[in-house]
Amino acid sequence: MEISEILDKNIIETNLNVATKEEAIEHIVASLKTNDYISEEKAFAQDIYAREKEGKTGIGNYIAIPHGKSSVVDKVGVAIFINKQEIPWESIDEHGVKVIVLFAVGDSNEGAEQHLKLLALFAKKLGNEKVVQNLLAANTADEVIASFAQ
Repeated sequence: MEISEILDKNIIETNLNVATKEEAIEHIVASLKTNDYISEEKAFAQDIYAREKEGKTGIGNYIAIPHGKSSVVDKVGVAIFINKQEIPWESIDEHGVKVIVLFAVGDSNEGAEQHLKLLALFAKKLGNEKVVQNLLAANTADEVIASFAQ
């Protein structure tokens, strides 16, 4: 599985302008609903917040990977939103977040398997300094997708 096969330009945004984690999640969830990845915004957001309570999803370098397995996911997707400024987010390096990589996966056994594969795939790429630099500088969905080609 290649990241370029998973990413959908319709759920990638490089000019998000929010001040809080809650605003960011609300905006991303609405985008997932608009693009038919989920059937219900409120339930999906609740599943994300339930996971957020379990531990930090900020992985450092201004990146967070919030996620939640949910019964309201209609198709697996990875939304990537880049905020104009750093927003407060619980993170392992105590910095806020600019890049949000949100996984939408179902809550079945198959969904759990896809979730682990996506986490492994993205964690490896997001551990690459060049990928992170390119993401932080991306101005278009195409540039976001190209960032992962490193």
